[in-house]
Amino acid sequence: MGHSPAVPARAWVVTGAGVVVNLCLGILYAWSVWKGNLIAPAGVAPGTPMTGVNEGWVYLDPAEATWAYAICGFTFALCMVPGGRLQDRYGPRAGATLAGLCLGAGCVTAGLMKSYAGLVLGFGVLGGIGMGLGYAAATPAAVRWFGPHRRGLIVGLVVGGYGGAAVYIAPLAKELIRDHGLTGSFVALGVLFATVIVAAGQFLKMPPPGYAPPAAPPSAKPRPAVAADRTAPEMLGTWQFFALVFLFVGSAQAGLLVIGNAAPMLNKTASGIAFFAANAWLLASYGGLMNASGRVGTGTYSDAVGRTNAFALNGLAATACLVALPTVMASGNVWLLFVLVGVVYWQYGGTLSLMPALTADYYGSKHLGLNYGLVFLGWGVAFFVTQLGGYIEKETGSIAGAFYLSAGLLAAAVVLSRFVRRPG
Repeated sequence: MGHSPAVPARAWVVTGAGVVVNLCLGILYAWSVWKGNLIAPAGVAPGTPMTGVNEGWVYLDPAEATWAYAICGFTFALCMVPGGRLQDRYGPRAGATLAGLCLGAGCVTAGLMKSYAGLVLGFGVLGGIGMGLGYAAATPAAVRWFGPHRRGLIVGLVVGGYGGAAVYIAPLAKELIRDHGLTGSFVALGVLFATVIVAAGQFLKMPPPGYAPPAAPPSAKPRPAVAADRTAPEMLGTWQFFALVFLFVGSAQAGLLVIGNAAPMLNKTASGIAFFAANAWLLASYGGLMNASGRVGTGTYSDAVGRTNAFALNGLAATACLVALPTVMASGNVWLLFVLVGVVYWQYGGTLSLMPALTADYYGSKHLGLNYGLVFLGWGVAFFVTQLGGYIEKETGSIAGAFYLSAGLLAAAVVLSRFVRRPG
């Protein structure tokens, strides 16, 4: 076939299904709501049994309450590799179906075990497997229906669902925890997400053999020639692959640090404001909105200004915000906290839009499932910086040192982005 005169309706159905799948997988970004309920409050020692609707659970320290989140992210990243291979070989429906079943089983396991081990095994391992398989299925399926001139927008839309999930999951989890406890919240969301992901996954489909996406309109800005399709071994033989992984680590760790601590950050900053102290989930939910907006917004303007230029602009702004966050938290200025956190969330969301687009720009879209799965390992490594932040807070009594470390790593990634070019 030649280029289609217009994008077929099926392409938008696949894109929409990918958004729905990611709106469920994004439970990871609401983790701070559970963390806020797992950490021992002032005057209560970690290990103390909980009472009321959470009877059977015990309080954790900040590092323990971060491990399930960190392990989930790293497992997610590791499973993007087999998930990408599964997607490339058997299509996106298989990956999405397995994803829904694993995520659902993981949440139910975490809820019923009522323990630190249950959180790690259920949410961390099983949940991470589900997220990796599902995320690897949704984005490549949608990208293959569109030409390079719309790649940033389409990637932004699909991954925007993952980022935006916290907008509704954070308040929903807060209500479920209040009325049904930690166990009820995990079990209810696990059953819901398994059902929705499996159903939406059936609408994911790769283009038929010979399909060629519509070319850019004559008025569109000329773009560089389409990159040659390279296999994973060919990609691993280029220095640009390692550069992309470092860009991912440097940029993702900044957002993940804030995401994992959003509710506790608002609790500390607004300790004197009853409304915010009682509704710390608001920062996580607002962050989800900025995360999703950053994915769509950055994906869109990166089509015009270039991927690495968009990366640098976002990164510079977020670096300044990370450096300022400890001072703002100490001042108790809630409104400025929302502004700074919003910028970091936008930068992070933009990264999740830019990296798959950059991978396709550099190595083609034919093997994008596996290729991006390998690049995505950088996102998993970034969780170890977040975990390190938990230990810094535990040992120093302050999270300030973690923010300064994060700012330094992000600044280094911005510098590297000025030298990265597509392989020749």
